[in-house]
Amino acid sequence: MSGAHKTSFDLKIIPHRNLWFAISVAMMVPAIIFLLMGGLKPGLDFTGGSMLELAFKKTPVVAEMRTELQSFDSEKFSDVVVTTLKNPDGTEYVSVRSKPVDNNEQVKMFETLKAKFGEFEVQRVEVVGPTVGAELTQKATLSTLVVMAVIVIYLTFRFKFDYALCAIIALAHDVVLVLGSFAILGYFMGVEVDSLFVTALLTVAGFSVHDTIVTYDRIRENVGDMGRGKSFEEIANDSINQTAVRSLNTSITTMFPLFCLTVLGGETIRYFALAMFIGIVLGTFSSIFLASPLLVVVRQMTDSSYRKKAA
Repeated sequence: MSGAHKTSFDLKIIPHRNLWFAISVAMMVPAIIFLLMGGLKPGLDFTGGSMLELAFKKTPVVAEMRTELQSFDSEKFSDVVVTTLKNPDGTEYVSVRSKPVDNNEQVKMFETLKAKFGEFEVQRVEVVGPTVGAELTQKATLSTLVVMAVIVIYLTFRFKFDYALCAIIALAHDVVLVLGSFAILGYFMGVEVDSLFVTALLTVAGFSVHDTIVTYDRIRENVGDMGRGKSFEEIANDSINQTAVRSLNTSITTMFPLFCLTVLGGETIRYFALAMFIGIVLGTFSSIFLASPLLVVVRQMTDSSYRKKAA
């Protein structure tokens, strides 16, 4: 029925829009700073190289192992990164990252390490050539730009250009904050991003826009169905309240499994799940507190009739 939408909440989102904008800016500033500082560390998928994970019966000292590898091949292991990590069951293993090492070199290297540090089990071997890494970087960047362009085109066709503009700003806000979060983690904890991170980023982009579209669709309905005697600002606020429960329910049920994967999942998917978790939280925030308030501001700036009561 026309005009039959009920308001689930009575949140004053639009009247306090300057507060939400200030919170967004406060989150964006450190994210951009750490991105510019080079905190976002490309993983093996992008840079190329070898990753070896070795579980020794007695874990060697990191400095000694680095020295031994550099003695074995000073060129291949000139910038080798050796770290001690733990499996979910608590057992330790050594991660070795270096320039690409082929199979023959690996066999000789393993013999050298066994002679020096004793027996070990090879848990993981991954080798990516620099050409493959460069190609993946280009495709990841291109895919992100294509996704944003297609979203703008679709929203302009489905709604209007100002809807698309505000949605893409909210989307860029979420993407930059996820990147910034991992730049901070990379700067302080050495966390690297890989191809799974790109997958998480594109998924977050889709989720963010999907949630925003639900609210925008309700705004458009309400402008036509229940706009008499109400300003566009009041209509937008009512629409947010009508869709807030749906947005929160969707987000919370998605966040629970992602939180469990982040805390209890294996090393290979932990940061993928964390990126998704952060993105879902930010996507929920932007769809409720950023996208619609931005639309109200744009409408008030570009169309004086929206400052008055809707007819």
